[in-house]
Amino acid sequence: MSLYHNLTSELLWHERIITTVAKAKEVRSMADKVISLGKEGSVHSRRQALLLVNDKRVVDKVFDELAKRFADRSGGYTRVLKMGRRKGDAAPMAIIELVK
Repeated sequence: MSLYHNLTSELLWHERIITTVAKAKEVRSMADKVISLGKEGSVHSRRQALLLVNDKRVVDKVFDELAKRFADRSGGYTRVLKMGRRKGDAAPMAIIELVK
């Protein structure tokens, strides 16, 4: 779970990361949940987001910037694009990014 929390933090901070397809699909649901909490904007939702992200800077960015950017969207804040296979172990790779 710690790996997924860290990947979610990095996705929300950098807005685009490269990882395996399986990890990207798992991180997608967590990131969407954090952004939905950011759109609520309450203190309780901020504390719930801190449980999923573990980084106050990222939570501040979600609540201040990303919540405003996705105010008119009802869901689907992330996109997973498949890249092909990794050279070393042939694991399927993907780019996961926030929708603009």
